[in-house]
Amino acid sequence: MEGNFEEQNKLPELKLDAKQAQGFLSFYKTLPNDSRAVRFFDRKDYYTAHGENSVFIAKTYYHTTTALRQLGNGSNALSSVSISRNMFETIARDLLLERNDHTVELYEGSGSNWRLVKTGSPGNIGSFEDVLFANNEMQDTPVVVSIFPNFQEGRCVIGMAYVDLTRRLLGLAEFLDDSRFTNLESSLIALGAKECIFPAESGKSNECKSLYDSLERCAVMITERKKQEFKGRDLDSDLKRLVKGNIEPVRDLISGFDLATPALGALLSFSELLSDEGNYGNFTIRRYDIGGFMRLDSAAMRALNVMESKTDANKNFSLFGLMNRTCTAGMGKRLLHMWLKQPLVDLNAIKTRLDIVQCFVEEAGLRQDLRQHLKRISDVERLVRSLEKRRGGLQHIIKLYQSTIRLPFIKTALEQYTGEFSSLISERYLKKFEALSDQDHLGKFIDLVEYSVDLDQLENGEYMISASYDTTLASLKDQKELLEQQIHELHKKTAMELDLQVDKALKLDKAAQFGHVFRITKKEEPKIRKKLTTQFIVLETRKDGVKFTNTKLKKLGDQYQSVVDDYKSCQKELVDRVVQTVTSFSEVFEDLALLLSEMDVLLSFADLAASCPTPYCRPEVTSSDAGDLVLEGSRHPCVEAQDWVNFIPNDCRLMRGKSWFQIVTGPNMGGKSTFIRQVGVIVLMAQVGSFVPCDKASISIRDCIFARVGAGDCQLRGVSTFMQEMLETASILKGATNKSLIIIDELGRGTSTYDGFGLAWAICEHLVQVKKAPTLFATHFHELTALAQANSEVAGNTVGVANFHVSAHIDTESRKLTMLYKVEPGACDQSFGIHVAEFANFPESVVALAREKAAELEDFSPSSMIINNEESGKRKNREDDPEEVSRGAARAHKFLKEFAAMPLDKMELKDSLQRVREMKDELEKDAADCQWLRRFL
Repeated sequence: MEGNFEEQNKLPELKLDAKQAQGFLSFYKTLPNDSRAVRFFDRKDYYTAHGENSVFIAKTYYHTTTALRQLGNGSNALSSVSISRNMFETIARDLLLERNDHTVELYEGSGSNWRLVKTGSPGNIGSFEDVLFANNEMQDTPVVVSIFPNFQEGRCVIGMAYVDLTRRLLGLAEFLDDSRFTNLESSLIALGAKECIFPAESGKSNECKSLYDSLERCAVMITERKKQEFKGRDLDSDLKRLVKGNIEPVRDLISGFDLATPALGALLSFSELLSDEGNYGNFTIRRYDIGGFMRLDSAAMRALNVMESKTDANKNFSLFGLMNRTCTAGMGKRLLHMWLKQPLVDLNAIKTRLDIVQCFVEEAGLRQDLRQHLKRISDVERLVRSLEKRRGGLQHIIKLYQSTIRLPFIKTALEQYTGEFSSLISERYLKKFEALSDQDHLGKFIDLVEYSVDLDQLENGEYMISASYDTTLASLKDQKELLEQQIHELHKKTAMELDLQVDKALKLDKAAQFGHVFRITKKEEPKIRKKLTTQFIVLETRKDGVKFTNTKLKKLGDQYQSVVDDYKSCQKELVDRVVQTVTSFSEVFEDLALLLSEMDVLLSFADLAASCPTPYCRPEVTSSDAGDLVLEGSRHPCVEAQDWVNFIPNDCRLMRGKSWFQIVTGPNMGGKSTFIRQVGVIVLMAQVGSFVPCDKASISIRDCIFARVGAGDCQLRGVSTFMQEMLETASILKGATNKSLIIIDELGRGTSTYDGFGLAWAICEHLVQVKKAPTLFATHFHELTALAQANSEVAGNTVGVANFHVSAHIDTESRKLTMLYKVEPGACDQSFGIHVAEFANFPESVVALAREKAAELEDFSPSSMIINNEESGKRKNREDDPEEVSRGAARAHKFLKEFAAMPLDKMELKDSLQRVREMKDELEKDAADCQWLRRFL
């Protein structure tokens, strides 16, 4: 986070006398030690943090330790930092919305008497919502997940429960998972989990290390709870209070689970839902189907840049940033967030979304009208939740009212549409809007607001109950107005008696200390000094004049203040009554929020598709068992949106039996990575229900996207670049099905060339022969292109391996390399690494030596490709014996199976690397009588 130096220079002064400081120090010592908790102390005008928390805040947010102050003296001194209210909001937002390693506690009090008033964590931000979203929209829905694992006979059954506090939703699931916990990881990504509750004792077993790694990859905060909390006892009575409607279906639902019910019990205890009566009867509960959406793990989310990152140069760097053109205040953004993490796999549901998007793309007038109306819609979900928790007032009700009265305009715009999808628009929106806004639902709410709230006062920024709503309030208002009139008449009378002009010379003020008073300037005071001392009581003499009163004004002022206090008290009681009535409409508003946010997101898709310089097209979507994956003129949506890019489109044809597995070769910076990623992004966009950046697209539904792109050390977890690469590949080998989409970029770079190539070949064969999923495999191992020929000779092959390359041109005279960024059929005929080095301005002597050494080492040429090179002479055209190729491939396949079976999650890093070396040595021995294998080794 960038340092806010202006804020730093305005650090509030830490004002505590010796007695207060001593009292606070004695209290602070009684606090339990919690390394994750960041504790703030509210001192009315500012906040403070102390001890290790103060050092953390000074270094992380002020970027200097000069902000620290010492509280107390000597050995009892305590590091402290003062924090302004604006800075507190910034820090709280970062800790609860951006990071996943701290909880927040807020204390109120003074001296040695302090009490904890608010606690928050990344998954449970309810008590801090007023701070976090006072000046910002709520873009994501925090979800807390509770898991209860059961390890048995080398497998793990996961019991999972989750709570979505914004949508008031509880979910349950139970599923079998592999050693990499791919199902759990994709579920946490889909739900948008921010925090995970876990039985404390479970974490001590070796089996849980891989589970912890999976949670860390998803960037969730891990909170351990006592195992005794994971119990299903009393769940029936707890859910009876929380869940709306009949309890019998709920009992039937939970009776079908063994491990999910203890997880739910711990979740209810942790989230303290039952301690807030505002939650009673407002939750729904459902079974979560892990196969209901396309599965995306953390590696795929990163590789495809689905969500925003702090390092993004602009909003178009991420798919969310690009597609987020929503108009509502927060609701649309949250739904888009959820949809991008939960792409559909149901063909009819995808087609329905695409139909609505097509309608909005084709009808530009309708699209613009609806978007203008949605810009006036507030965050209905959050407003209703605030009212239910008794944190809201008339201002929240007015925002709901102003959103509700936009519905007739939205309905009118939709009714005017008579195109191809008019019946769908009517069924999906018009009929639902009519049902929600009839006189028994939102019509009644509008009448309530117009009758109970003084709407005329809104222009003055005042939110008041109308006097006509209650006889007592009307009476108090009449008394208040009468007293105001009497006070003004006394003002005029006094001005005449003192021979002063009303409001110019003699002013009527209302001071907090004295109530209603008269005030004259010091200049006028000598003129009436005699009367002032005999007939009036002088209250205060200051630069701005003399304040005085008399018995009549004092009496009227006291009466007026008493009536005003009664009036405010009555207003408050009536506001509470109106808020209570409005909460009875919460279910109607939930349905309305879902409709409006869905329309908002689909309009956003349509606006993106229609407004791009090169328009998007509607994809033709087929079931996962039929059709191919064909993209004509495809573009990467985020890359082409950058101002400096003139994007060159490419075709991608993943055809069953022909090119279902594609090996993509070519130079660095030639566009391989962009090409394979854009295919993944386009498939994801299509299954979300969006148009795609292609001239024409046909997409067979995929149940999962696996991506192994790039390499990075995870040294904090003791994982090297190569081990991280292997772990991500292991997830693909274990979790992929023939209905997945696999994207692999530069596999095998983290080890020696020969080891890396051997692994890459074996993994490719396994994916082709066993997984049979459509795959894009970008590599610099040009030798892998021989797989296409080897695979074509395997009897019964139904996948089809094809070679493609990104083209580049080398000028024969200047030897300059020009990237063409076109993907063309066939293998790349040479490596361009040395040419790229020339781009980087390597010294000529280094480049020349590199060419010489490369010529000496380059001794492989597949039978389908003869490389002529004048500098290094003619290469031999080797013909491989098909039987020998088959035997070598089988041995490589065996190597892969042995590697895939390695329990990497239970092995130390040095042990796993030692085992890989032993396996490689065995492979070398077996290659002694196989020339095909020997050439690689």
